Amino acid sequence: MTYVVTENCIKCKYTDCVDVCPVDCFREGPNFLVIEPDECIDCTLCVAECPAEAIFAEDDLPLDQRKFIALNAELAKQWKPIVEKKDAPADADTWNGVKDKLHLLER
Repeated sequence: MTYVVTENCIKCKYTDCVDVCPVDCFREGPNFLVIEPDECIDCTLCVAECPAEAIFAEDDLPLDQRKFIALNAELAKQWKPIVEKKDAPADADTWNGVKDKLHLLER
């Protein structure tokens, strides 16, 4: 089992989770983070740190978020690691909780 970043991270991209990850398995895209599934050690530390509540255990993903398992794996191979917390986008709070944001994902 691995942990998965889901839709609510799109355009929020808080990086609090990055600070607590002991294996640096997060990857950063323009407006979204993903978890490299082959590096995640299932420690659960990132879940509590995510202000957007966008990280779930693969087995606990809501049905409408299951597509993010493959998306995390795909994008983790393309994006660079992020190992330090950065400031969230200025409008992150505005996007937190907005539904149906997948079309806004920047690759």
